[in-house]
Amino acid sequence: MTKLAYTERCAMKSMLSSRIRVARENKELDQGTLSKKVDVATRTLQRWEKGNQVPDSNYLMRLAKFTGVRPEWLLTGEGEMYLSQPSRSNIIPFQKDQLLKNVVLVDIPVLSSVPAGKTNAMFYPDYAERYVTVDNIKDRDAFALVVKGNSMSPRIENGDIVVISPREEVRNGDICVVRVNEEDVLKKIKIDEHHIHLIPLNPNFEPLTVRKRDVTFIWKVVKVVKNL
Repeated sequence: MTKLAYTERCAMKSMLSSRIRVARENKELDQGTLSKKVDVATRTLQRWEKGNQVPDSNYLMRLAKFTGVRPEWLLTGEGEMYLSQPSRSNIIPFQKDQLLKNVVLVDIPVLSSVPAGKTNAMFYPDYAERYVTVDNIKDRDAFALVVKGNSMSPRIENGDIVVISPREEVRNGDICVVRVNEEDVLKKIKIDEHHIHLIPLNPNFEPLTVRKRDVTFIWKVVKVVKNL
């Protein structure tokens, strides 16, 4: 990166940090209150407002939502700060900029939880407990699950959210939610002729091999939202 590009990027981060602070103050929220709403530590919000760290698209959308400002304004400073009327769409295209390019954000329903350990009682996709905002998910059937357990750590840890795309093709080496005998588990998979091997990433956990005929479905994990 050239010195000029580095300087411009630092300037953009600084302006973004100022807009985050202005949006918070205009909403008459202190840092602790907004941090809880956005679901981050107060020190993380402080780093954003100081320009020491840049929030990803997920948290930019949360900041915009809870401060009432337009996401495009928060990210770029362009256009009106506030919407003239509520948007009816949950998909917001961002303009090109140096931080995010051609990003489309969409709200994904968080249905329940999935164990990342031993198989456990299955989740019940009856209703959305809440929504998580993610980028570049094209599958309209995509949904999210909260991870319980640490068999997939450090890549996926307890409390993280995994986004599932039922339409995505599953291949050996993918991390998936697998339903076995009406119970669910989150694991890396390896498929052979008659069996599916469920492989934890945490070496403290043992792999599990199940018969294909006992598996109801295998759904691919396409994104992980870290629980900061």
